[in-house]
Amino acid sequence: MENNKMVNEPAKEEKSSKWKSLVKKFGIGGIIFFTVKGIITSTLIYFLGKNFWTVISNYFTALFE
Repeated sequence: MENNKMVNEPAKEEKSSKWKSLVKKFGIGGIIFFTVKGIITSTLIYFLGKNFWTVISNYFTALFE
């Protein structure tokens, strides 16, 4: 029994957290870049989606006048 526990315990220690694996893969600069990129993209989608139908209707109204 003790042998099985000793064999299984290091496997649990080797499993790293999600954040550690992301930092290892992308680095600190990459994580900052993707975070800022996500914030900018979300902001653009929000404001463009909010005004999308207004812009489209104004475009077609001006086009057919």
